[in-house]
Amino acid sequence: MRRREFITLLGGTAAAWPCNGLAQSPPKRPLIGLLLSSSKAEGARYYSGFPLGMRELGYLEGRQYGLEDRYADGDGSRLPLLAEELVRLKPDVIVAATTPGTLAAKQATASIPIIGVNLTDPVGFGLVASAISWSSAGTPT
Repeated sequence: MRRREFITLLGGTAAAWPCNGLAQSPPKRPLIGLLLSSSKAEGARYYSGFPLGMRELGYLEGRQYGLEDRYADGDGSRLPLLAEELVRLKPDVIVAATTPGTLAAKQATASIPIIGVNLTDPVGFGLVASAISWSSAGTPT
């Protein structure tokens, strides 16, 4: 290969490098898993405000975040299977509405953060190491 052909080839290859970086896929949008002991109809009373609150903060479901919900329809024995189902979806966080749901989520994963909403004795059930009261200003009391 001649010197001029080599330089042309090298220059053409180098010019293509930035284009490869532009073809990257869009960033993954966060996925929230919601685990409820109730039915969808019963849970709507308490959790239908979540997407509204997110919208007020400028986050639209389906655009800036995804939401996958699972309902046990009042049958607590279904919670472990539903928690495992959510874990397989690889959400960024799982929100569990009750102590049994939080326990099921904890059993299903050690790597996904879990938010327990309505917990009874989280220290006694081993869900948290200690209980800290927080003031409305966000500082420990």
